[in-house]
Amino acid sequence: MRGVAFWFFFSAALYVAVGMAFGIYMAASHDHQLAPVHGHLNLIGWVSMAIFGMFYQLVPRAAESRLAKVHFALATLGLWLIVPGIALAMQGRTEALAQAGSLVTIAAMLLFVFIVARSRLPAG
Repeated sequence: MRGVAFWFFFSAALYVAVGMAFGIYMAASHDHQLAPVHGHLNLIGWVSMAIFGMFYQLVPRAAESRLAKVHFALATLGLWLIVPGIALAMQGRTEALAQAGSLVTIAAMLLFVFIVARSRLPAG
C-alpha cells in the first residue's frame, strides 16, 4: 500500500489509537462528558478514514488523481477542526470551530461522492 491509500489508513490507525486512549481516560476518570468527542474521533477518524483508504486501495486510478490528495487534506482538516470544536462547544465556549469542522467535513464527503461517481467513467 502506498500513496493516498496509505495515508488514509495510517491516519485511521493513529486516530483510533488516540480515540481509544481518550476512551480509557474517560472510563478511568468516570467523566464521560466528552463522549461525543470520542465518538466523532472514532467515527470520522477511524471508520471514515479507513473506508476512504480501502476505496483508494481498490481503485488505484482514483487514488492517483489530484482530487484524492485534496480529499485527504480536506478530510484531515475537517477532523482536526471538528474534534476540538465539539469539545469547545460542549464547554459552552464557542461553536465556531465545530461549525467550521462540520462544513469542511461535509465538503470532504461530497468530494468523495464525486470521486466515487467519477471512478465509474471509462479511463481517458
